[in-house]
Amino acid sequence: MQNLGWTWAQTVVLLAAIIALGGAVLTATVTYALNQRTARRERQARSFAEALAAIEEYAEMPYRIRRRTRSEEGRYELSEKISDVQARMAFHQAWLSIESVDLGNAYKELVAMAKKQAGGQMKEAWKEPILTRDAQMILKQAYSRDKIDDARESCVVLMRMNLGRVTRRSVRINRGGVEP
Repeated sequence: MQNLGWTWAQTVVLLAAIIALGGAVLTATVTYALNQRTARRERQARSFAEALAAIEEYAEMPYRIRRRTRSEEGRYELSEKISDVQARMAFHQAWLSIESVDLGNAYKELVAMAKKQAGGQMKEAWKEPILTRDAQMILKQAYSRDKIDDARESCVVLMRMNLGRVTRRSVRINRGGVEP
């Protein structure tokens, strides 16, 4: 009697191939998902860094104003830079508010502190006489940044939380900001 049907050996080979294919698909899917997550976190981190860089650039403006040149072009360029950085801060504030309400509020507070502290310093810097000698470029006193630094620290903690680098349990959020 001749048996032309399906054998156990053929079944085992078929099952092994199906399991191998399933494992390959699962591995590819998991790898793709992890790569996408990593790419998203990198984009987020870059966006957060650019938002903080805009604040830093704004906080440096009193120094730029103090060291301005006598020319109209120099004043115009400074005014343009201030407008540009304010526009970038507004963009990042909106972007971060979309990302997270808490993070958007923390960045909004950081922008407010920067405008209050550095903005006031800019007003005073415009009133100072124009520096005419190289030796005058070394300013004798630094502008205070304590309010900006405190607000930035709260914002950075929330950025780290959004990136998954610190958990909400390890951070205490209160009305005055965020405490690690």
